Amino acid sequence: MHLTRLALTDFRSYAELSIELGRGVTTFSGPNGEGKTNLMEAIGYLATLGSHRVATDAPLVRRGAERAVVRAAVTGARGSALVEIELNPGRANRARLNRTPLPRPRDMLGTLRTVLFAPEDLALVKGDPAERRRFLDDLLVATAPRYAGIRADYERVLRQRTVLLKSAGAKSHLRGAARESVTATLDAWDAQLARSGAQLLAGRIRLVAALRPHLAAAYDAILGRPGAAAMCYRSAVTGPAGEAAPGDEVPGLEAAMLKALAGVRDSELDRGVCLVGPHRDELELSVGGLPARGYASHGESWSLALAFRLASFELLRQGREDPVLMLDDVFAELDAGRRDRLAAMVAGAEQVLITAAVPADVPGVLRGARFDVTSGGVVRAG
Repeated sequence: MHLTRLALTDFRSYAELSIELGRGVTTFSGPNGEGKTNLMEAIGYLATLGSHRVATDAPLVRRGAERAVVRAAVTGARGSALVEIELNPGRANRARLNRTPLPRPRDMLGTLRTVLFAPEDLALVKGDPAERRRFLDDLLVATAPRYAGIRADYERVLRQRTVLLKSAGAKSHLRGAARESVTATLDAWDAQLARSGAQLLAGRIRLVAALRPHLAAAYDAILGRPGAAAMCYRSAVTGPAGEAAPGDEVPGLEAAMLKALAGVRDSELDRGVCLVGPHRDELELSVGGLPARGYASHGESWSLALAFRLASFELLRQGREDPVLMLDDVFAELDAGRRDRLAAMVAGAEQVLITAAVPADVPGVLRGARFDVTSGGVVRAG
């Protein structure tokens, strides 16, 4: 899979932009702050319907504009497609596939698949559990777009159930029969939460099992020696290992989640929060047998975060076409040995998009097309 054209209208620093792209390696170079990462962000948004830098769409729209549009022509094993997303902060976004409006933006998921590594990915190792849960769920959607709906359903039920818990909690003004009436409805919400939560949890467990060998191999390859990188999914529903638990398919997980919810009902009402479910789970990472968070050095953390993205790339390409691989300002953070090893690992990908402030930081094996990025403009270098 590869992009043949990218067009932006009022996206970040770009009023209007249209560039042609091709297979192989393309490098976008220029001083920091000139818009290189904005290109990666736009492509990533088309693939995931989200930004790796901000949580809302408003910062993506150029100052003074009411909306932004991102379009791309994609060529893959199933032919060519034109994907487009119109960002309307405060209103519903609109998506088109081959110029035909789609009922929901998420219906375009899977048309373009990407793997993006950016400096923000250090949060995968050093950040809160929410960063690692988001990584797993984004990768789930990339492997099977139907998980976008499952994820949305779970988050919707979780929000509504949390509102109910707060309204009936110990600090609320509800008393007696009124509180009993509200708490009785929790059974129905528990059933809905367990139904979508079990599907999400089952997907995560399978994903971690499939990703684990790729992560270990990618980490060793980046280091150039055995590094003993490992991960473990931990859930209150499945137990400490989070894998190979009895009844780890959806019906078994649904029953286990309902049981776990019943066990914490009183605590949830006292605290007004939902204490059980995929939103509370953790993906634990380790290097050399020690927890990565708190023990890994900066270099180890950077290599582990990069290994996560490379493992994702290997998983997505298995038995299918390559996703578009994007490396945003990666090589400046690596020593010469790791740069060369990374370059050797990705050189054979169908399309690699790289940003670099200093072109000399990119190893020679990744020479290809190059664009200069300055002041919101992109010009092909001679």
